[in-house]
Amino acid sequence: MFRLLQTNPNARGFIALYSGTFMSGAWAMIIPTIPVLAREFGVSPGGAAQIMTATVVGRFFGTIVAGILLDRRGTRVALVGGPLVACGAALLCAVAPWFPVLLLLSVCIGAADSLWSTAREIAAIDLARRSQRGRLISSLHGTYNMGTAIAPLIGGWLTEIIGYQAAFFGYAVACALSVILGLRSPNSPAPPKAQKSPESPQGRSARALRERARGFLAVFDEIRPDLRSTYGLLVLATMVSQSQRIIVQSMLPLYGAAYLHLSPSQIGMLFTISGVIVFAMIIPAGFVMDRVGRKWCTVPSTGLPALIFLLIPLTDSFAHLGILVGIAGFAQGLSLGSLATSTYDVVPAHVRGRLQAMRRTIAELGSGVAPLIGGYLANTYNPGVPFLVYAPLLVVTAALLAVLGKETLER
Repeated sequence: MFRLLQTNPNARGFIALYSGTFMSGAWAMIIPTIPVLAREFGVSPGGAAQIMTATVVGRFFGTIVAGILLDRRGTRVALVGGPLVACGAALLCAVAPWFPVLLLLSVCIGAADSLWSTAREIAAIDLARRSQRGRLISSLHGTYNMGTAIAPLIGGWLTEIIGYQAAFFGYAVACALSVILGLRSPNSPAPPKAQKSPESPQGRSARALRERARGFLAVFDEIRPDLRSTYGLLVLATMVSQSQRIIVQSMLPLYGAAYLHLSPSQIGMLFTISGVIVFAMIIPAGFVMDRVGRKWCTVPSTGLPALIFLLIPLTDSFAHLGILVGIAGFAQGLSLGSLATSTYDVVPAHVRGRLQAMRRTIAELGSGVAPLIGGYLANTYNPGVPFLVYAPLLVVTAALLAVLGKETLER
């Protein structure tokens, strides 16, 4: 094994990428601190949940930068710079004196995480064959989810024993280790531009002017016309999927603390239960994506959480909530990279960074509203209401993806 790692640069690259992916999930240490932050900073529970909104806002801006940077400079700068910025922001969060400062630093964490995650995907894609794409993205996302499964338990334990500051410090340590792994990760260079038929100087000038005028959205025209609607549905599904995950991350701790009187470590255990099931789905989800079809993962993973959302407000014990969270983990396991994999199937290689960034940017813009709406509903009614409000959106999106979306698996 050691000799293989010495002679095979792909093996070394995969180990560095997967290790960094696991470390990046440490941001979930912050989730169990939300009820504690409400008490420590004297804000409402819904206000404390806006730390998730701040993270999403950061991801929105980070995704815009990621698309341009990765298509022009390659992945190495993001694999090192992303965790480095997140490390500094997390250390400052641990000593932030006011809650608005904590929100601002959370924006920086979100931006760094978005840049970091997009670079990992592209670097991994370039190390594998197209026929292995589904299993690769599934395992990459599964590794990340395993990190997010363990992190809340550790974060909740650190918060109970030491304080919420320890959770931010733990995340900073994971980011520092990821900087080293980023230096050892493969660098996917900027892809060459597509070869097109010769144009006259006047034609080239006119086309250049049009592209400048339309700016970032011009890359949408690079997608095949018959796949553009599918790309649009993948964007919608990504937004809805991220929204439901953020609702779970921001509202479930509040619901558990307010109605079931759960401790931070118990709240962390709920996310660990989900994460373990997600991790167990790595191989099945990748097999289904590569052998059966992408839609067999994208559609159920979007629609099944609607049922979970309807049942969460009816739970009255840790055990019942744990069962629902486990089922949600199964649905999330099916989604392991399926939306990202389908998008890589649709978009041309020379604009993949920008089109993936466009998908995530729109998704982050929409999902950024989720904690705001969830916080308002939690403060006005109770933390269970946001789950009921978002359930119909999940059903509609799953139906559109099933009926109008194309199967992108090439057989």
